[in-house]
Amino acid sequence: MASVTYDKATRIYPGADKPSVNALDLDIADGEFLVLVGPSGCGKSTSLRMLAGLEDVNDGAIRIGDRDVTHLPPKDRDIAMVFQNYALYPHMTVAENMGFALKIAGVNKSEIRTKVEEAAKILDLTEYLDRKPKALSGGQRQRVAMGRAIVRQPQVFLMDEPLSNLDAKLRVSTRTQIAGLQRRLGITTVYVTHDQTEALTMGDRVAVLKDGVLQQVDTPRNMYDKPANLFVAGFIGSPAMNLVEVPLVDGGVKFGGSVVNISRENLVGAGSDKTVTVGVRPEHFQIVPAGGIEGVAVTVNVVEELGSDGFVYGTTKIGGEDKDLVVRVPGRQIPARGETIHVVPIANETHVFATGSGVRLSVCD
Repeated sequence: MASVTYDKATRIYPGADKPSVNALDLDIADGEFLVLVGPSGCGKSTSLRMLAGLEDVNDGAIRIGDRDVTHLPPKDRDIAMVFQNYALYPHMTVAENMGFALKIAGVNKSEIRTKVEEAAKILDLTEYLDRKPKALSGGQRQRVAMGRAIVRQPQVFLMDEPLSNLDAKLRVSTRTQIAGLQRRLGITTVYVTHDQTEALTMGDRVAVLKDGVLQQVDTPRNMYDKPANLFVAGFIGSPAMNLVEVPLVDGGVKFGGSVVNISRENLVGAGSDKTVTVGVRPEHFQIVPAGGIEGVAVTVNVVEELGSDGFVYGTTKIGGEDKDLVVRVPGRQIPARGETIHVVPIANETHVFATGSGVRLSVCD
């Protein structure tokens, strides 16, 4: 196994005005499962393809272990890639697909068969080894693609949105299988997805990209609790964090009837801004009785009932302007559409960001 290092790695496509990946600095530990996540066009797949050798590196370097692989062809990098579309040969059986790379490498038939059978047992594919891909479900095909990577015993697994073609229920079960398999094998894995729920549930660490620039890399828990800036705050979490621009007041900022305390030291970080942006996650609102001086009145527009709990999508007035808010409520206390509820941010669970730069000034600790 091996670590992976992006050392200010940059990719600029011919004719482009700016880099698709801009000076990416990222260290991935030996055996780590790292997830690259971000919206479409943020550079996550390009970053993966640079590591695979499928895209040129215009500046900087990429290392696998102690080897500089920046300009090595893909076949010499000792990596295995799992694609979104499975990329299976339709005329070959499952066993032939899984062992094809070994066959090309000149490995003898008995060794190929042994490795294929071992991988099939791990992936619960033993009974399908003689079938063609067309006779398999989407989830089974994805496991075959995983098996093809496993039999090669590479130093690094690369996965480019491997679950995006599966239905929602199968995605949940397959992501659990992939995460469990990676931990069992201990192979360094770089996994690309646009689904932040996948990122939070699968990765040892998560790296968020925006416009080719790394915004934050951290454990899922730290990223959820302490987003580095407004972009990460709004991107990580489902439903997204409520972000509301409010004016600065003595001692902090005012959110409806509540004052969020911010130290003078942090207020200096706001620079010349007259306002800051307060962030509150849907689960960090407390419902209070009507008429409470601290409560913010929220008019319920839509309710999503999920059984164990629900999400209220409503509007409120803060600073004289209408603001959209999402509030999580208990599953047996779901308000009706058109009803008004009163909420207040839970103490020490409020995030504050500089409106101009977007950087975090303070967060719940």
